[in-house]
Amino acid sequence: MKSIKTKFQAILPKDLSTTLIELREQKTTDVLLKPSGQRVIQIGVEDFKKINRRKLILLFRRVIALARANRAKKISINLADFAFAHLALASNDLAELAATNFEMANFEFIKYKSKPPEGWNFVEEIYLQGAESRDSRSGFERGQIIGEEVNKTRALANMPGGEMTPKLLAHAAREAVRGTKVKAKILGKSEIKKLGMGGIIGVSQGSNEDPQFVVLEYWGSPSAGSGRSKPIVLIGKGVTFDTGGLNLKPSAYIYEMHMDMSGGAAVIHAVALAAHLGLKINVVGLVPAAENMPSGSSYHPGDLLKSMSGKTIEVLDTDAEGRIILADALTYAQKFYSPRLVIDVATLTGSAAGALGERASAIFTPDENLEKLFRELGEESGDYVWPLPLWEEYEEEIKGTFGDWANVGKTRYGGAITAAVFLWQFIKESKIPWVHIDMAPRMTSIEGEFLSKGAAGAPVRLLIKLLEKYV
Repeated sequence: MKSIKTKFQAILPKDLSTTLIELREQKTTDVLLKPSGQRVIQIGVEDFKKINRRKLILLFRRVIALARANRAKKISINLADFAFAHLALASNDLAELAATNFEMANFEFIKYKSKPPEGWNFVEEIYLQGAESRDSRSGFERGQIIGEEVNKTRALANMPGGEMTPKLLAHAAREAVRGTKVKAKILGKSEIKKLGMGGIIGVSQGSNEDPQFVVLEYWGSPSAGSGRSKPIVLIGKGVTFDTGGLNLKPSAYIYEMHMDMSGGAAVIHAVALAAHLGLKINVVGLVPAAENMPSGSSYHPGDLLKSMSGKTIEVLDTDAEGRIILADALTYAQKFYSPRLVIDVATLTGSAAGALGERASAIFTPDENLEKLFRELGEESGDYVWPLPLWEEYEEEIKGTFGDWANVGKTRYGGAITAAVFLWQFIKESKIPWVHIDMAPRMTSIEGEFLSKGAAGAPVRLLIKLLEKYV
């Protein structure tokens, strides 16, 4: 889906085919006709003074949602109407925020739908007043690039499991970075086995589809001697379909498991976005991709898998497979890249959603400064996060009986925490700064976000802010 065509205008056109968007400090939203015949959508905002950054993001999306609801293909907007003085947003920040959320609200996954007789219902063109400055224009253009890449993440995550095997995900990763400075390398089953990635091999062995290990390298830092020359490594869970394996999921929980590679999709497109924006930074994306299927060759509860690190993993539940493949990816990152920061992103646990609801991803890190930075960047980007504890005391719950570490805790409580503590064991000794993002709560959009049903595209906006600002 292409970005909305934008025309920057000093004066909004009087073209009668263009719908004018206005804000009004009132409870109701009205659709009116001017004496000239031009249609106007007056968006009701009950109290301008109560608008904060979170509400502004939703307001931008409402603009597009209302335009689409009224089948307005072309709209006219004065961006200055959204520059609420008490928010003190710089012109480029306001424009970027607007463009990103206009694009996100204008997305719908239609790949498998027949085109309706009246055509698709998307906003095609925006006449934008109040953004004539160079900063505003560059901010808006940048926001469109961000929004477009978020939407590509959503499209990839929405792909049905039969159309998104590990090999197809690897192909999609290559296509996502084609034409950029990103180097893509795909490791197949034999290479994965040769590296000793017993976790990925174990999880994948019940499927007819071979596992893949996607490596994306973007070397954008011009100075080899600077602190930014060491890469930031992003790791995304790429389970292209998760049945739960022999610990088969109940029917109600299998339905959306084609989206269990949402973390991988986010990492792929975050790296692509860094390249599109020309960030002066080095970043590596790693996506272990596998299918978790029940069959005669599946790994079993009670199996002991030897990870790339040499640590053994005692499998107590085959449905806790994401952390197993991520463990191998964490070791690969340390062995081959000496990173200055590692971030893994995964739809890892339903427990995270149980703890936080569906409005924020859970984050875990032993570094309080990183925790604070991620919360701040979450607020700035709109990909909200909230911390849960990562205490050594929780290690007692995942100590193995016959192996080093069990892949689930000893009780049914705190599943998001024990999953994070499990991952911590595979990077803890290195002292490398590390953040785990359990994005399961944000896998799909929810009511009131003014986004189409399906994947939400989290946390691409957060990751790109982090890549820009982490020193």
